[in-house]
Amino acid sequence: MLALMAIRDWPTDERPREKLLDKGAAALSDAEILAILLRTGTPGRSALDLARDALAAFGSLRQLIAADRGRFCAAAGLGLVRYAELQAAAEISRRQLSQSLRAGPLLASPKATRDFLSARLRDLEHEVFCCLYLDKRHRLIQFEELFRGTIDGASVHPREIVKLALQRNAAAVIVAHNHPLCCIAVSPPPVWVTAFDVCRCLSAVLAR
Repeated sequence: MLALMAIRDWPTDERPREKLLDKGAAALSDAEILAILLRTGTPGRSALDLARDALAAFGSLRQLIAADRGRFCAAAGLGLVRYAELQAAAEISRRQLSQSLRAGPLLASPKATRDFLSARLRDLEHEVFCCLYLDKRHRLIQFEELFRGTIDGASVHPREIVKLALQRNAAAVIVAHNHPLCCIAVSPPPVWVTAFDVCRCLSAVLAR
């Protein structure tokens, strides 16, 4: 019966927005969260119906957000405006995480570092080599995407990384390299060799 009614006519505790206000965002399903962002549906389909259709078509909320503009806009009921709105919402989440880490929590554990890098890199469709410059308490000074490549490899220059570490007065540096969604193969040996060279150079410089 609910499927035949507009969301505004549903019982209060069934409406996604009211449910969020009453129970918190964590109580909502992916489809309910997405429905709030979509706001409206299409003729004969509520925003929740549209959200469920989109999640079914793309496979997951993450894959929906990571979809390229052409594929997203080609899906029924979505389009360019909703693409822009969801990309903005995703960027707010990334910036909130980045700012909260910069303002207080430390990158002093593998889990904290992994969570940060996952939020920044997991949906990229290209390879990057990036650095996290840390102060002596392992607080993030700056995240830098230094080199961008194709899925065949990224070009990494150790002297550029060392120069930026000195400019930022970094006490520690974390280097990272992603695997794009379309490529899960292990990085070629040159990437690992260069990363090792970077770490060796940084150890010599930052230890002074």
